[in-house]
Amino acid sequence: MYDVIVLGCGVVGAATAYQLARYPLKVAVLEAQNDVANGTTKANSAIIHAGYDPEPGTLMAKLNVEGNRMAGEICQKLQVPFARVGSLVLAFDEADLATLRTLYDRGVANGVPGLELWDQSQVRQREPNLSQEVKGALYAPTAGIVDPWQYALAMAEVAVTNGVELHRSAPVTAITPVEGGYAVTTPKGVFEGRYVFNATGVFADQVHGLLETPDYRITPNRGEYYLMDKSQHEQVSRVIFQCPNENGKGVLVSPTIHGNLIVGPNAQPVEDRHDLGNTAQGLDFVREHATRSVPGLNFRENIRNFSGIRANSTRHDFILEESPNHPGFFDLAGIKSPGLASAAAIGKWACEQILEKETQLEPKQDFVDQRTHVVFHTLSREEKNALIAQDPRYGRVICRCETVTEGEIVAALHSPIPPHTINGVKRRCNAGMGRCQGGFCGPRVQDIIARELGLNPCEVLMDQEGTYVLTGETKAQGGKAHV
Repeated sequence: MYDVIVLGCGVVGAATAYQLARYPLKVAVLEAQNDVANGTTKANSAIIHAGYDPEPGTLMAKLNVEGNRMAGEICQKLQVPFARVGSLVLAFDEADLATLRTLYDRGVANGVPGLELWDQSQVRQREPNLSQEVKGALYAPTAGIVDPWQYALAMAEVAVTNGVELHRSAPVTAITPVEGGYAVTTPKGVFEGRYVFNATGVFADQVHGLLETPDYRITPNRGEYYLMDKSQHEQVSRVIFQCPNENGKGVLVSPTIHGNLIVGPNAQPVEDRHDLGNTAQGLDFVREHATRSVPGLNFRENIRNFSGIRANSTRHDFILEESPNHPGFFDLAGIKSPGLASAAAIGKWACEQILEKETQLEPKQDFVDQRTHVVFHTLSREEKNALIAQDPRYGRVICRCETVTEGEIVAALHSPIPPHTINGVKRRCNAGMGRCQGGFCGPRVQDIIARELGLNPCEVLMDQEGTYVLTGETKAQGGKAHV
């Protein structure tokens, strides 16, 4: 029997595993998809919010500010791309200016450091490409931008390195109380654990419902985005928000950690929790509202559209609690914005629940809290030459748009949590993230995956189960095959 089972390996599940791995516990993480961070974690604004938006006294307020601080520390330690570029909330009229004052006071109450209210001239001086209609702004210097899947992956990799078991393609189909804990049934087998954390994102209420009827409901909400070419990166140097409303923080314009510009999202309730489609109406809404902030955006420089599903719920706060009827079963649910910013603190909260029950636990003396992640194009000329001399594969560029080398891809394929798909490599190395979106490097990445993992190229997936790249007939196998 495991001590702890974590359901879901998005950023919250990964952060929970990362914290639990510090202690002598037998931990298993069960992820429904074939890779980690493949749900909401990979499809969001990639913002580490400062913490002025949540209502004081809520879990969101406390964990946002704490998680913001922890994110900077973890990213530096685990070599995850992160930058505190700061954020601005724009005011376009007197009502908005009043909202800024409210957000400022709320941020001060939440303990957000360094908040400033800027007048019109300060905004224009620091962000000259913003609309001339802007009357003022709230500046939060601690807001940051991050690579969200690298953030989750890094914490999950450290957890695995320290003994946590990760089981992918293991969706939960049943949860049953057993003596001393719970039996969790998946296609990969039955896992028994003394404690269970439900970190399954937009499916949290359904997963909870396998054990008992939850007293909350997830109300999925889809947000659509533009990812702009790096030619648009200099439009703004900070995360640009409009005043929040009942639908969320509104359409933002922000630099990404990789040098692009991200624009979005809208907020559209959806019934299908798998519905990640883009719509003309949704993208029109995003474009119209974004140009109110930054009129000079050139949407002809868009290189990709995508959408993500947020785990909104019937409650107005994060749902972090132990079931009163089933002790040892915990929800980490309703993790909408600022979920990414709060994730590290949520993981710490989860670990503290175990420590309160298992008071004899002491931290491991041999816990490995580091990770090496080589990004070739960021190295100095001397560092590049030394690396190529050690491994010539770092001298072969596979992705020309992002200057990703074969050495980086091979390293990812032999990492603690190796990808099995083209998009899995993309999330780890950035191969395919550039202007051509994998048009040049995709087939080469596929060949490297097949070679390194001993697969037939026909077996290599684009992303999730069933997303075969090659399909057809083979005479050698006497029938249909993915070739």
